[in-house]
Amino acid sequence: MKVLLIEDNPGDEQLVRHLLRAAGPGFELAGAATLAAGLAVLNGPGADVVLLDLSLPDSHGLDTLSHVLAARDDVPVVVLSGHDDEDLAYRALQAGAQDYLVKGMHDAALLRRVLRYATERKRLETQLRMLNTELEARVERRTRELAQANRELESFAYSVSHDLQAPLRTIGGFSEILASDYAHCLDEEGRGYLERLRDAGHHMGELLEALLELSRVSRHRLRPGPVDLGGLALQLVAELQAADTNRTVAFDVSGDLECHGDVRMLEIALRNLLNNAWKFTRPRTPARIQLRAHGEGGERVFEVSDNGVGFDAQYAARLFEPFQRLHRAQEFEGTGIGLATVQRIIHRHGGRVWADGAPGVGATFRFTLPETLPTPLPEPPTPMPGARA
Repeated sequence: MKVLLIEDNPGDEQLVRHLLRAAGPGFELAGAATLAAGLAVLNGPGADVVLLDLSLPDSHGLDTLSHVLAARDDVPVVVLSGHDDEDLAYRALQAGAQDYLVKGMHDAALLRRVLRYATERKRLETQLRMLNTELEARVERRTRELAQANRELESFAYSVSHDLQAPLRTIGGFSEILASDYAHCLDEEGRGYLERLRDAGHHMGELLEALLELSRVSRHRLRPGPVDLGGLALQLVAELQAADTNRTVAFDVSGDLECHGDVRMLEIALRNLLNNAWKFTRPRTPARIQLRAHGEGGERVFEVSDNGVGFDAQYAARLFEPFQRLHRAQEFEGTGIGLATVQRIIHRHGGRVWADGAPGVGATFRFTLPETLPTPLPEPPTPMPGARA
C-alpha cells in the first residue's frame, strides 16, 4: 500500500514511519512537507491513501482537505491532527475524509487498521458512485424511451381515431339516409336492425372519444396549485341537477377538501366519480351522494360515496380497467373508461385510488393526494381535452 504522508513536522513524520514499520510489511511511505509537494505526488506517482496534516506552511484547516480531495477524489484521506477535537473530526468526515487520527499515538495496529479500512471504504464508495452513475444513465435512457413510446402511442391513438372515424361517419351518414328516406321500404324487423346499427355506431364513436381522452390525460403536463375539491364538486353537481331536473338528489360535502394538484385534471376525475354516483343512484328514492375528507394512517383520504345499486366488492379492481363494466349497458349507459381515467389522474398525482361497495347498498370511491406531485417524465405538453362524463 502506497501511503503519502503530507506533514511538515519532522518528528511527527518519523513517528509515522516507525509505526508503519511496526505495522508489518506491505506499506510504502512517501513524504511531503507542503500541500503543493503533496499534490505533485498525487498528480504524479500517486498514492493509495493519504495521511494529511491540516496545518501546513501553504495551507491551513479543512481547506487543506478540500484541495487534496479536489485533486484526487478517488484516493482516501485520513486526517492527522495535534488535537483530539471531536467537532473537527466530525466536520472533516463530513467534508470527505475517511478517518481522523490524533498525532502522538503509539498503536501500530490501529494505524494499520485505519489505513486498510479507509482504503476499502473508499473503494466501495467509488464503486457505489460508479453504480449510481450507471443506474442514473440507465434510468435516464429508459425514461427517454418511455417518453418516446408515449408519444408514439399518442400518435397511434390519433391515427387510429382518424382512420376509424372516417368509415364510422360514413356508416352513420348512410344509416341516417336509410332511416329518413327508405324506412317505408323496411318492415318493422328491418327498422329494428337499422336502429341497432345506428346505436352501435354512436356507441363506437363514444368509445373512440373516451380512448382519446384517456390517452390525453396520461400525457397532459401537470400544472400544480391549490384546489378546492368541495367548490368543484358543488359546481359539478349543479350541472348534473340542471341537466336532470326530474331527479332530487341529496348532496353533502364535509371535511377539509382543500388539496394540491392540477385543477383541470382533478376536475375530470371528480366529474367522473360524481357522474358515476349520479347514474347508479337513479333507481333510489331518496338518492344520496356524499363527498368528504378525513385522515387515515397519516394520509388525507378523499371519498365519494352513494346509496346506489353498488357492486360486488370482490370485483372492485376490475372497475379501474378500461372497458370493464360490472353492470349491463342496457341498464346503465357508459363507455367503461371513466374510472380508468380517474385512476390515471390520481396515479399521476402520486396518489392511490380504490373502491368498496356491496350490491344494493351503494359504493364508495376513495383516493389520496400527496402534498407534492411526482417528477414528471420529460414529454412535450399536450392540449387538455374537455372533461367528459
